[in-house]
Amino acid sequence: TAPMEQNLPFILGLIGVWYNNFFGAQTLAVLPYSHYLAHLTPYLQQLAMESNGKSTDRWGRTVGTQTGEIVWGQPGTNGQHAYYQLIHQGTKLIPADFIGLVSPAHEVGGHQDIFMANFFAQPEALAFGRTAEQVRADGVPESQVAARTFAGNHPTTSIMVPELSPKVLGQLIATYEHKTFVQGAVWGIDSFDQWGVELGKKLAQAIIPELTVETAPTLTHDSSTSALIRRYRKGRGRA
Repeated sequence: TAPMEQNLPFILGLIGVWYNNFFGAQTLAVLPYSHYLAHLTPYLQQLAMESNGKSTDRWGRTVGTQTGEIVWGQPGTNGQHAYYQLIHQGTKLIPADFIGLVSPAHEVGGHQDIFMANFFAQPEALAFGRTAEQVRADGVPESQVAARTFAGNHPTTSIMVPELSPKVLGQLIATYEHKTFVQGAVWGIDSFDQWGVELGKKLAQAIIPELTVETAPTLTHDSSTSALIRRYRKGRGRA
């Protein structure tokens, strides 16, 4: 009900379309700074990729633009020691959503402040980077200056919520669900079907008896699939 300029799902949806279709960014990293949100990104991955992974529009025509975002990520403190290097200095443009909490579920010493210091620092580093002059001012050897220079200008969205309550979790999920719908509407696709998933399930049902029958079945798949089935059956001690 909020006006469009203040409507978070609408804004997030358009930001995703902007980087996906006009900058060629194919993925979105969702990086929650709470281990209690460890399963949020896999949920959003299923939401976005199953809903908007379409190449046919609502009128049965082949789409003329890239659709869907490849959503991935994990809690930020783990990701910092895994793939943040590529986001900071790699050759791919990777928009990222950072999600942080003001109050943790449990206070443990000063851990929350340290956690959130990283939540604030990473988007700042991605946005502004570090120039060669700044690196030299730190006394870095000239041979390392280029490698320790950060271009910056990497797009991020920071979402900070007061706490992780059932209400707030519901708001987060609803925000991304509505964002997904907005993108589907812009791309002109039906975000509510999943025929690609159905095809895989249908083929699997036909393959199950070919794996379990005792005598060698007559296989009519492509050569690769048939060879894999025969190898599997041999490994299982079947003809």
